[in-house]
Amino acid sequence: MKTENPAQIAVLGLGYVGCVTAACLASLGHRVFGVDRDEHKVLEVRNGRAPFYEPGLEDLVRDNIAAGRLSASTSADAIAQADIALVCVGTPSEKNGNLGLQQLHRAVGEIAAQVAGRAKPLTVAIRSTVFPGTCEEVVRPAFGDGAAVSVVSHPEFLREGSAVRDFFEPSLLVIGGGDRAAVERVADLYLPLGVQPSLVSLRTAEMIKYASNAFHAVKISFANEVGAMCEQVDVDGHEVMSTLCEDVKLNISAAYLKPGFAFGGSCLPKDLRALVYRTARLDLRLPLLESALPSNERHLKRAIDAVLDLPAQRIGVIGLAFKEDTDDLRESPAVTLLEQLIGKGRDVKVFDPRIRLDSIYGSNRNFVIETIPHIGRLLTGSLDQILAWADHLVLVQKQDAGVMARIQASGIPVLGLVNGSLRSSNHAALRVGS
Repeated sequence: MKTENPAQIAVLGLGYVGCVTAACLASLGHRVFGVDRDEHKVLEVRNGRAPFYEPGLEDLVRDNIAAGRLSASTSADAIAQADIALVCVGTPSEKNGNLGLQQLHRAVGEIAAQVAGRAKPLTVAIRSTVFPGTCEEVVRPAFGDGAAVSVVSHPEFLREGSAVRDFFEPSLLVIGGGDRAAVERVADLYLPLGVQPSLVSLRTAEMIKYASNAFHAVKISFANEVGAMCEQVDVDGHEVMSTLCEDVKLNISAAYLKPGFAFGGSCLPKDLRALVYRTARLDLRLPLLESALPSNERHLKRAIDAVLDLPAQRIGVIGLAFKEDTDDLRESPAVTLLEQLIGKGRDVKVFDPRIRLDSIYGSNRNFVIETIPHIGRLLTGSLDQILAWADHLVLVQKQDAGVMARIQASGIPVLGLVNGSLRSSNHAALRVGS
């Protein structure tokens, strides 16, 4: 499992991420120089020992030191010969919760001091967890305009206790940057693993790490809150969650994990309200579940504000039901959007291919009559009518390819709420199925 094209790699920082990264890359056949200010860490690595306990790491350090593929130093001189510099320093929390970037500034400064006047290209890959924009605003400026340095973001997804296994069997391999050659140069380090890398933009790579960790935290909190609720009502929480996980189509899947419009309908709001009410009666607080409806309302408000900010006299709304391919209007966020627009005096018309007022009945019809009694005069009978009338379109549902093509061909600006984007353009939200 050795590379055919070994690279010269400098790894700055020999903590959990840096030492594992250095030893594992060396085991793939690369020549790796570890750099750290901590003399103890450096001495341990030089003596073939891991500076901390991590299953499998000590063997890798010992074997690669012996083979001459791994070395360590408190000096950054090795950067001068490197093809790639991986920055793996800590970014600890400050008192206010912000990231502390002191170690990053120092590491980048050490690299900059070694590459002054250098003609050989160097790729600097930031493996530390940093907020989107850090590579552009903090790292890149440190090298000046003339330096032959490309900066990429290369977040790590290594769990303490299984970091070596996570390196060799990565669930996600992300490299982001604007210099495609530099991005591919870092991706090539992992060719022996046979893993398909995700090559993305610079800021996307930085953000993916935060999104992943936040999602893990939410999953743990969700499972714990469900477990706490189950305990109160004499239900086996483990059985509930293990059965929930058997659904890999909707539950443990990519379903619903796309930025979009607010949720609505006859199930999600009602059931969340019931859970919050019943658990409160049991004197049980579940902050995550309690926050779901307020979070949804806040998201809807952001969308409403974006529509109200449009510089348009006539606003055409595409979609009225709570989601596509249904005529169910109960608790549809689009209905709330219309109420707000009408209340603010906006001139609005709506087109929904599934809505026919004369065919709606029961609780759905009662909801419409009570909420928007004048809906009849707002609805247009065809897409052509709304395209001929509107100055600006607001897309609140996914539409089929034919409808999207006609919207795009009209040239009317579109605010695509369905994609979770609150930016308006002639092409926004025109990706079918997104």
